[in-house]
Amino acid sequence: MSTDLDARAVGPVHRLAPIPATGAPAPTDAAGAAIAVADASDRAARIAAVTIALAWHLAIDLPALPGVGSSPAASAVVAAGWLVTAAVGVVAGVRLLRGGLPPARRLAAVLLVVDAAVFAAVGGGQLFAAANWVWGGLVWFFPLVLWRRPVRWLLALLGAHAVIALAALLASGATAPADLARYAMYVYGVSSLPVAVFVGGVALAALAQARAGTATAALAVEAERVAAERVQAERRARLALASGTAEEVLAALAAGDADPADPEVRRRCVLAAARLRRLIAESDDVPDPLLHELRAAADLAERNGLSIELVAVGVPPELPVEVRRRLADPLTAALADARDWARLTVVTGPDEVVVSLVTPDHDGPDASGPPGPTGPREADGDENGPVEHVHERDGEIRWTQTRWRRT
Repeated sequence: MSTDLDARAVGPVHRLAPIPATGAPAPTDAAGAAIAVADASDRAARIAAVTIALAWHLAIDLPALPGVGSSPAASAVVAAGWLVTAAVGVVAGVRLLRGGLPPARRLAAVLLVVDAAVFAAVGGGQLFAAANWVWGGLVWFFPLVLWRRPVRWLLALLGAHAVIALAALLASGATAPADLARYAMYVYGVSSLPVAVFVGGVALAALAQARAGTATAALAVEAERVAAERVQAERRARLALASGTAEEVLAALAAGDADPADPEVRRRCVLAAARLRRLIAESDDVPDPLLHELRAAADLAERNGLSIELVAVGVPPELPVEVRRRLADPLTAALADARDWARLTVVTGPDEVVVSLVTPDHDGPDASGPPGPTGPREADGDENGPVEHVHERDGEIRWTQTRWRRT
């Protein structure tokens, strides 16, 4: 026999409130999935921007460096500017690929210094030549250093780039209409694609988040609908079960086939009332539904003159209705058959729940099991774990226990 049987020897036990559960997990944020999708889309855009900038810098800008023929000093300035820009791209790319953001102001200032130095070094004869790689290559690094910043920052940086180019054009004396038209074409051509990549990355992340949010909201509505249908089905099943519990005894009383003074009939009425109370308690929204249902049965037993002591220990896990029914039904039946006094003990843990009842033994029918030194031991299977039912009586006490273990 389990050590719970020795609870009767401990002495008086006062009615205790269950220990409240602590550290309950916070409710899941419905927008979490949308944010995750937006982050994934933003990461894809970051990878694309870094790949374009560095690939352009290596495949287009690097082969153009030997074309600077004005002077060795000019070649050194252009090559140094290329190296500094590559370093800026590596720093910004590493930050972006790791999920962070680069220091925008400092890196943007470095790029503008490189821009002005290269334009000044190439001279008027090579302003529109391939050797002046900053025309089309430097602008791809602007989106990297300004990622997730306002678009006006990028437009301001491109405007500064255009002003530097115009200053170099005027300083070299290339003020003919053809030169100015060529300048305008260059400014438009080199600015439109970086702006498209920058704005497209932001728009892609925002669109992905919006669509994911819409899908999440639709799934939430569907989940609420399914939950409502399940609650309605459970209520109908509970109503049918409650009706079946009391129908037989009420029909016998109404037909005159049962005598209200008969102890057996009264015991059946108490059992039916206890089950009705427990079934009604199943629908209550309480922190510990199992203890709430057992208290409903215990309260009814107390009203019928039974002295009962209820002890609850531990933090209760979440249990489905079917498991709670299999845990509580044998105890409810035993309480209906109890006399004089009863001690009900509920011990809960994260993976196990044990409910036991000790009452004085007496002659007569036993609602929890057949008489004898050892009653039935049953294990009802459930997807959440088996529920064992043990009932024993030895002539002095009756002991009923149900146990659930998570599998």
